[in-house]
Amino acid sequence: KIKYLIYHYTGMKNDKSAIKKLTSFNSNVSCHYYINESGNLIQMVPDLYIAWHAGKSYWKKDKLLNSNSIGIEISNPGHEHGYKKFSNKQIKCLIKLLNFLIKKYKINKKNILGHSDVAPLRKLDPGENFPWKKLFKNKIGIWHNIKLKDLKKNREKKIEISLARFMFYLNKIGYSVQHSNSKELIKIIKVFQM
Repeated sequence: KIKYLIYHYTGMKNDKSAIKKLTSFNSNVSCHYYINESGNLIQMVPDLYIAWHAGKSYWKKDKLLNSNSIGIEISNPGHEHGYKKFSNKQIKCLIKLLNFLIKKYKINKKNILGHSDVAPLRKLDPGENFPWKKLFKNKIGIWHNIKLKDLKKNREKKIEISLARFMFYLNKIGYSVQHSNSKELIKIIKVFQM
C-alpha cells in the first residue's frame, strides 16, 4: 500500500548522468518518477513495483520506506555539484504529478516528505531551495502558519525548552530521535529547519 511520497534531488551534474545511474542495474538506486531539467516527466519504475530510493529510512513507526512509498527524483546537481533552485517548469510538473498521486493513493498530507526527513543522518535532499511553501499553497503537504514578521521576531529570542521536550516534538512529527547522540540530533534539527 502506497503511504508516502518522497522527494529527492538527483545530485548529479546533468540529466544524462542521472538517468544513467537510475537505470543502471549495479547502482542499487532507482525512482518511480523523474522530472528532468526542462520540467518533463519520465516514469522510471511502475508505481506498484518497489523502487530503491529511500534506503535505510524511517518515519513515525515505519522503517525501510521503499516498500510503501513513491520516489520522485527532480533533476538538480545537489549540494556536491552546485545546488540551485528548482525551475518553475519542474515545480509545475511536480504539482501536476502530486495532485494525481495524492488522489489516486489517498496520501495524507503529513506523509509527503523529503529524503532528508526520512534519512536525516545520511541525506540533505531535496534541500533548502525546495519550495515547500509553494506546494502548500497548491494544497500539497504541510507548512506552518506563523507570520514572517513573527518568525523574524522570534529568531532573536532565546527560547527556553528542555532538550527532552524538543526531541519529543520532533518524534511526534515523525522523526526518529530516540537513540540520537548530540551530533546526530543537530543533523536532525537542521533537516527539520530546511
